[in-house]
Amino acid sequence: MVTSPPKPSQELSAGKTTALKENILTPRFYTTDFETAAKMDLSAQDTELQAMLAEMRADYNRHHFVRDEAFNDSWDHLTGEDRQAFINYLERSCVSEFSGFLLFKELSRKLKDRSPLLSEMFNLMARDEARHAGFLNKAMGDFGCTMDLGYLTKNRVYTFFPIEWVIYTVYLSEKIGYWRYIIIYRHLEKHPENQFYPLFRYFESWCQDENRHGDIFKALLRSQPKLWQTWQSRLWSRFFLLTVFATHTLTVHERTGFYNVLGLDATEFDAEVIRKTNETAARAFPSVLDTEHPEFFDRLHRSSDLNLQMSQIDASSQPKWLKALRKLPLQLSIFGHLLRIYLLKGVDAEALKGTVR
Repeated sequence: MVTSPPKPSQELSAGKTTALKENILTPRFYTTDFETAAKMDLSAQDTELQAMLAEMRADYNRHHFVRDEAFNDSWDHLTGEDRQAFINYLERSCVSEFSGFLLFKELSRKLKDRSPLLSEMFNLMARDEARHAGFLNKAMGDFGCTMDLGYLTKNRVYTFFPIEWVIYTVYLSEKIGYWRYIIIYRHLEKHPENQFYPLFRYFESWCQDENRHGDIFKALLRSQPKLWQTWQSRLWSRFFLLTVFATHTLTVHERTGFYNVLGLDATEFDAEVIRKTNETAARAFPSVLDTEHPEFFDRLHRSSDLNLQMSQIDASSQPKWLKALRKLPLQLSIFGHLLRIYLLKGVDAEALKGTVR
């Protein structure tokens, strides 16, 4: 990991670190079925995977994530809710990158003697994720706090995902990450007055890593016919798209303060990221969501409003049992909105491949 150990005065306490993550929207740590991963037949995408492995070995960004003198400035001008919104953004982003590092590193280790190509590929992706997490952790240090990543490794609960689910979700995570970074980067190119911290100047290199990782997982997905040639794969594709998009919408609207500081409208940013990611996913998935349906964003926004109401309930001083009781109808309403979105007719992505759009 390319980060020096934090000073004791900067460390987040274990209690605060744990409390930070006990939220359905925060990034999870994952494990998977390594035996099934080792047995995957990759021959259908061997040429693509070999080409991407060569790119990963080249490590085009190896000199790009180096902090320059701009980070030596004082950030005391960022105060109050704006400062906390940015710290929350850094925290969740750091945990997300570190989660990817742990999963990729373990996959690399477990596949070393069974699938050398995949093992090296995951090792190189773990390198990138570690670089990102370390860079974000140093950025947090500029604001007086850092994540205790060693503590997280040992104490975070790991969620089991079948390797098929890992392929779907990591592909989407990397591609939505690409669109988030590049949209922010291009916006700040046009509006440099909103670039309040030098981290954003690195987002172009950052999104290149995200895009490469996503392309690797696209090749893994297309190497497995059951992930894109079956009726089940159509249902799973739309399911994972919906879960990623719903999480994105709810999270973005929880951080409107951060996007306001950047000069971005949170709702417009969210919609653009979702539309672009859905279009990109159509190149890999057999079916995608109809983001142009009038109910699509309407129901996502209603879900976001309900989530904000739950946050207000959580922030109250009421007993836990009463909070849970008050949140239950809101949770059921969110589930209902998301179910209605899922039941909308999907877009046949396979039929669109090879067409000009």
